[in-house]
Amino acid sequence: MKKILLGVVYFTVGAVLIVAAAYAMLLRGTGGDYISQPQISRTARDPLSVSRSRATQVHAGASADRQILFGDLHVHTTWSSDAFLFSLPLIQGEGAHPPADACDFARHCSALDFWSINDHAEMLTPEQWRETIASIRECNEVSGGGSDPDLVSLLGWEWTQMGSEPENHYGHKNVILRGIGAGEVPTRPIGAGQNLLNDAIAGMGPMRVALPVLDRENFSYYMDFNRWVTEAMATPLCEEGVPVRELPENCIETARTPGTLFAKLDDWGFDNLVIPHGTSWGIHSPALSSLASQMGTGGELSERQPLFEVFSGHGNSERYGPFAALTRDQNGELVCPEPSDGYEPCCHRAGILARRTCADPESEECADRVRRVRDDFIAGSYGSSRFHLIPGATPEDWGECGQLPGGFMPAFMYRPMMSAQYGLALGAFGEGREPGRYRYGLIGSSDNHKARAGTGYKEFGRKAMTDAWGIDGAVLERLEPDPEVLAAEREKGTLALDEVRPLTGFMPERGASFYYTGGLVAAHAEGRGRDALFDSLVRREVYGTSGDRILLWFDLLLPDGTSKPMGSEFELSENPRFEVRAVGSFEQKPGCPQDVVSSLGRERTERLCLGECYFPSDTRNEITRIEVVRIRPQKSPDEPVAPLIEDPWRILPCSDTGGGCRVEFEDPDFSHSGRETIYYVRAIQEAKPMVAGDPLRCDRDERGQCIRPRPCYANGPKFDPGDECLDEVEPRAWSSPIFLTQASN
Repeated sequence: MKKILLGVVYFTVGAVLIVAAAYAMLLRGTGGDYISQPQISRTARDPLSVSRSRATQVHAGASADRQILFGDLHVHTTWSSDAFLFSLPLIQGEGAHPPADACDFARHCSALDFWSINDHAEMLTPEQWRETIASIRECNEVSGGGSDPDLVSLLGWEWTQMGSEPENHYGHKNVILRGIGAGEVPTRPIGAGQNLLNDAIAGMGPMRVALPVLDRENFSYYMDFNRWVTEAMATPLCEEGVPVRELPENCIETARTPGTLFAKLDDWGFDNLVIPHGTSWGIHSPALSSLASQMGTGGELSERQPLFEVFSGHGNSERYGPFAALTRDQNGELVCPEPSDGYEPCCHRAGILARRTCADPESEECADRVRRVRDDFIAGSYGSSRFHLIPGATPEDWGECGQLPGGFMPAFMYRPMMSAQYGLALGAFGEGREPGRYRYGLIGSSDNHKARAGTGYKEFGRKAMTDAWGIDGAVLERLEPDPEVLAAEREKGTLALDEVRPLTGFMPERGASFYYTGGLVAAHAEGRGRDALFDSLVRREVYGTSGDRILLWFDLLLPDGTSKPMGSEFELSENPRFEVRAVGSFEQKPGCPQDVVSSLGRERTERLCLGECYFPSDTRNEITRIEVVRIRPQKSPDEPVAPLIEDPWRILPCSDTGGGCRVEFEDPDFSHSGRETIYYVRAIQEAKPMVAGDPLRCDRDERGQCIRPRPCYANGPKFDPGDECLDEVEPRAWSSPIFLTQASN
């Protein structure tokens, strides 16, 4: 009997050790490897397409010393933590897209003039950073380099900060470097420290073990993922307070605030740009977040950010509206406001849905349930993580709550005080000094997470050309919180935040309706080379588009016959006069040019470009009108912002027969207003079908209220892979502002 017992013990211990070893192997990705880089195509872009682009601009009225270059300053590859996670097959990902893919896509599929790589720095390992630098250098080498390359590839990263409260939330910012050579590149990118998504990835140990077992066909890919997570988590954080050049190579560097980030960039001493983006996107911005929180009294921080990404694949962050997801009462406590001006707070909608679950909607018990549900919703700082408070509620049940009323392709769960217009209208006031101001140019980019730079050239491939991801229906069902558990927690009076699972908490099926193919940045540059491009970005002589390659010029006409371009600051005593010229984008032909297929090969063209490339015809779309926005920034800290933003201030019709239009306008109020004034324009193009053009596709009543949304599903039984969620909307371009101050007498 003793021998038998010892045998059982030995067997049990052995089995436990084997299971533990297998668990460790699966968790750590032993045997896994980083994703191999495909060979970058050594074939440069067709030179005729480059020269043709310049010729069409000259014909449209471009000045002899400037040309418009189109690019994307916000591109993620599988090296980004979220991109790696969402590339997994069980989350309906399409597999790896490393930096080499981004180079080939930008050169051949979307035919851009420039792009930048911006993977999240917070979990970017030293090995991945070295491979990123090597890929960018190789991409530039293939482009020809010098002053006339076919493509400029810029090196950068994303600083991904998410505050727990509005006061410590600064948002996401892209850092872009001028140089790529030895002695021009930091040893490490600088991240913002851990955030909610990275915490979720780090905490999914059992799930990481289960993934390769659940999907054995893609076993090696999950092992790659596990190895990366293990190595990223094992890489230590750099010591704080140490000069950047004295830190070891093998650590992850962090800067918790914009001020610290700028100080570290100054310590390196390399030319750089810092660009805020996705600012109004409620996924990462707590309710009541405001651009005022990072504005120095002298505008010190705002001066470090000369550009602002107003539109991307994560939506439009342009417009301000005097509405809020939450408000504060006289005691400073957060409360749920009533709907107003077409905006419904989601905390209010949560109460309506809670009331529907009551047996007696008029009872005090039901009123108490409504109060508790609204309090629970308010307790989630991000708001968008609280949709599962109502068990069984569908995306349709939440209506249009939290969304910008009547906005063009807006960001999900809109935060109006993080918008471009709100920032431009702000002033930061200090005793004995001029108010600090945000003075940034407006750009567009993609924020694509599949290494596809400049995806908006055609409206197709919703799941590949946007970030509309979705967990496989069977997997999602296992990840969903148990409705009975949630109901029991609610009956106790509170619902712990950790009961809302991180992967499903912001309701991907609702958020999937707000992913777009993305925008572009257009630069008025003195040449095609790296320095000419970077200089145009620094001086804000840029504009953004919603994806179409619209040509746009916006100039201040001076009395002496000269002019100042968009992005300029100028003192003026008389009333200003402006000129706008706009030319619509080329209509696209189906498929890809033959030189793309010859360069990439048919198989790679299909996988990377999905068989559709930038392929312009000779016909241009028409510009229908020019909209002028006028903003007169605060003169005192207590001045209400809403009346300072006039949008639109002027609407100027265009008579465009295919060659664009030219309009002039004057501000008769400027000289006697006694105020600084900011002007920018939107060039509006004729409507066309665009992916997620009408995000929730609402059926509306006679007052325009949404009575039944029809969201674009990303998974489950309601997902239709043939539905690209196309709706007719008007593509547009946003100029950078012209900033005018009153000339002193």
